[in-house]
Amino acid sequence: MAGAGGDLAPQYSGTSLLAHYGSPVITRQNTVIHPVKTGAADGFRIEARDGVTGALKWTATTNYTQPAHNWTMHVVAALTPQNRVYFADAGGTLSFRDSPDAATGAGGRRVFYGQASYETDTAAFDANVKINTPLTTDRYGNVFFGFVVSGATTPALQSGIARIAEDGTGSWVSAASAAADGTMTRLPHNLAPALSNDHRTLYVAVRGSDGFGCLLALDSRTLATTGKIRLKDGLNALNDARLLDDGTAAPMVGPDGDVYFGVFEHSWGSNHYRGWLRHYDKTLTQTKPTGAFGWDHTPSVVPAKLVPAYQGTSKYLLLSKYNNYAGVGGDGVNKLAILDPNETMTDPISGAQVMKEVMTIVGPTPDLDYTTSAPNAVLEWCVNTVAIDTAKHSAIVHSEDGHVYRWDFHTNTLAETLMVTPDVREAYTPSVIGVDGTVYVVANAILFAIGEAAP
Repeated sequence: MAGAGGDLAPQYSGTSLLAHYGSPVITRQNTVIHPVKTGAADGFRIEARDGVTGALKWTATTNYTQPAHNWTMHVVAALTPQNRVYFADAGGTLSFRDSPDAATGAGGRRVFYGQASYETDTAAFDANVKINTPLTTDRYGNVFFGFVVSGATTPALQSGIARIAEDGTGSWVSAASAAADGTMTRLPHNLAPALSNDHRTLYVAVRGSDGFGCLLALDSRTLATTGKIRLKDGLNALNDARLLDDGTAAPMVGPDGDVYFGVFEHSWGSNHYRGWLRHYDKTLTQTKPTGAFGWDHTPSVVPAKLVPAYQGTSKYLLLSKYNNYAGVGGDGVNKLAILDPNETMTDPISGAQVMKEVMTIVGPTPDLDYTTSAPNAVLEWCVNTVAIDTAKHSAIVHSEDGHVYRWDFHTNTLAETLMVTPDVREAYTPSVIGVDGTVYVVANAILFAIGEAAP
């Protein structure tokens, strides 16, 4: 196991680290590329390391600064199939580097509203235009991301979604125009745009200043809107759901084209701050079974054949964080769950009809903050997304207790465990499996690489 810098100046709130750290991207040649935060609020660089030795191959600086936020936001790089690395820079621009496996490589900058405009008034764009989501790339090398605008620019920009084509051509559409709704102001922070399986449709959510919003389907070539649905609460379909900036939920497209997206409940605490996992067909015209948890999490796809206990008809299942937060109405028995996206059950907490539980597992570490009020409370699973190990029929998950666990789907046990840091109420992080089987997680602001134990 080895660690590398992920955040050189983490900002703690007591013993908690309120940050969202993205996963590294890994090339076919096993170069691990990840951002490093160097200052208390801002200051970022991109590092590329050898996936075997951890040796530094190259670094790239970026002048990116975060928009107004509470929790430290996702700042991640993106890798195209053409082996180009993109990363956020100042003024809503992207910097890129080619030949990421080599010590040197050509680079440049892409500007979705035009290089000439940026160079004419760089200071205004740097101050007023900021990328607020991860970057998503398609099979053709096009890049998509959300941005926010806080002041006047020429040309006049409004917060929305941008596209930079493989040839450098930029385009954008405002959140208000895409939704055909002037109350929609921007994308939520940390929301990664999602692509349909054929890469023709781009799914994003937009919200208004009141926190309510909708899910959109856009033509990935033109950014024209092809579908739209108002996001609703899972308990009362008459009430709008909230889209929060402190979560990391992003649209997720299943193997069958269905679209999943996590939202927060309409009335604070009405679902114990668990939110809902909304579920739609690819056109966003048909609403399907809803998951009982979703506000700050993007589910992972689990092939049904990996779960021997499952006897249903769905070809794939979903792995979801499944907390029931103590202190806001819950009992603190925080879980992970494997869910059937097509079958339903009555949720024992809310009474709503929700996706049927196939298998759950409770966190292993007692939460001593609730010894009296919620004696069965455990520390939560501190994950944005979960890596599925299809070879070993298991998931790699990171807990708030500073341990990384392997959840075995055959035995429904935490078959392996490794402590990477002491308990500091870890930041919400993804887990990812590299090309050689190495597992990567961010724990206590450090990127850890975890290999197989020596025989």
